Amino acid sequence: MTQQHPITPPPELVEQWMQDHATKYDLARHAVEWGADQELDACCEWINSFQNKFVHAHDLRLVRRPKPPSLKELALEALDEEQAELSIQNYKLIRAVLESLPDHE
Repeated sequence: MTQQHPITPPPELVEQWMQDHATKYDLARHAVEWGADQELDACCEWINSFQNKFVHAHDLRLVRRPKPPSLKELALEALDEEQAELSIQNYKLIRAVLESLPDHE
């Protein structure tokens, strides 16, 4: 029996993806993401195996899988870009409301 590469998805998972995805592009994208996540997990495990850590696996994961900005962060950035067009009172009001929102998404 030939040994499979460690980031080759199991056949059952590939079958599930084929049922879940309408296009070959979606299937390929999902497979690539899965393989990259497997590689990242292996790298994090390797980093965690060292006693004297200069780099932490958590930091590596944050750098390699950054979360997209939340709607709140995007709205605050857009507000700052349009600040010149708003009265200072409206700017402060909108900013205060946005900052009071939770950081979901």
